[in-house]
Amino acid sequence: MESIVGRDENFMRLAIIEAQKALKKGEVPIGAVVVCGDRVVGRGHNLAETLGDATAHAEMQALTAAASSLGGKYLDKCTLYVTVEPCVMCAGACYWSQIGEVVWGADDSKRGFSTVGGRILHPRTVARGGVLAEECGAVVSRFFEKLR
Repeated sequence: MESIVGRDENFMRLAIIEAQKALKKGEVPIGAVVVCGDRVVGRGHNLAETLGDATAHAEMQALTAAASSLGGKYLDKCTLYVTVEPCVMCAGACYWSQIGEVVWGADDSKRGFSTVGGRILHPRTVARGGVLAEECGAVVSRFFEKLR
């Protein structure tokens, strides 16, 4: 049986692949996957520029795809893997979907949901960060360095 660390790293690597897709489109390179059991049921990457939609974050795309795949809005048996700590909007979407777990790579000290304090995620949602944090953070850092 696979360890939780190995499982988290494997699924985070899939989220990094999604971030690379965003990068190729000139989007902020953040990627996400939603996993139910051992199956990916939703994938997403930032599409805010492509769609001209400020809400088209990676997490929103992945949560929507997962709900469609599973045939319901509640994702309490699922885990969201995202390369960067979710913003307040995405944390709110996680709340409403009642996602079972949120796992992120790099912290976001400027826009991450933890910067506002309080309990934004659903009370039953388990949240933890730091999975492949350096690798996840490097993708975003390189993107912004090229913009400067």
